[in-house]
Amino acid sequence: MSELLNEISKSVRFIRQKTSFGPEVAIVLGSGLGEVVSNLETETEIPYSEIPGFPVSTVKGHSGNLLIGMWNGKKVVAMSGRFHYYEGYSLQQVTFPIRVMKMLGAHTIFITNASGGLNPAIKVGELMVINDHIYLNGDHPLRGRNEEELGPRFPDQHAVYDKKLIEKALDVAEQHKIQLHQGVYVGVTGPTFETPAEYRYLRLIGGDAVGMSTVPEAMVANHMGMRIFCVSVITDEGNPLVPQKISHDDVVRAAREAGPKMMLLLSEMLQHV
Repeated sequence: MSELLNEISKSVRFIRQKTSFGPEVAIVLGSGLGEVVSNLETETEIPYSEIPGFPVSTVKGHSGNLLIGMWNGKKVVAMSGRFHYYEGYSLQQVTFPIRVMKMLGAHTIFITNASGGLNPAIKVGELMVINDHIYLNGDHPLRGRNEEELGPRFPDQHAVYDKKLIEKALDVAEQHKIQLHQGVYVGVTGPTFETPAEYRYLRLIGGDAVGMSTVPEAMVANHMGMRIFCVSVITDEGNPLVPQKISHDDVVRAAREAGPKMMLLLSEMLQHV
């Protein structure tokens, strides 16, 4: 057994000793979005620091606990806090929990994030369903030896984001009068926010939002054959014509304010997986 498969097995065994739940859906919570799962009937809560192989989140707004329980009739495993490449972890470490949640039994994953807006039609506080991505990190989470037990050497990416789940999300948003856009998410390394020239460039190449997470997680989930639904809350607008100073505190605050809309959307979406 390879080192990666061995580490995944250790994590899965440890978590299964803590819970009898076999999760159906995995959820990754972005900056300031920890309260999105406040309606989760938590059966087990495990600090990342206790789980073999898990990194520890070092970013404000990411609490660092694995939550397992029931939400709207579904068995859920949720990451309250994620890991980022800019924290110094490898992309294999960043995406390790995705593999663990899949091996625990989750067949579908909801990934959330706080991101900067590139499309002037999408305003701060609004939500955007990701229907495609552009990846600008020079590293890759699938670089290195491929484990056929986890997925193919060359995974196709023509339909990373599940179209049926996107359609259902748009229906749910319309029913509840939630402003929900669709768009392309640009994944960058961070931790710096973008310059005005970079915002212009990212918009020109087709981006609607930009952020420092999500894409590696989605690529690994796709590698393992999971259904993927991703949604961003726009926490700042990268309009180079109107320069705007931004801080991480601003991002967290805007994400928290949009949290109730995100919670309602995901709660309704759980009925359709």
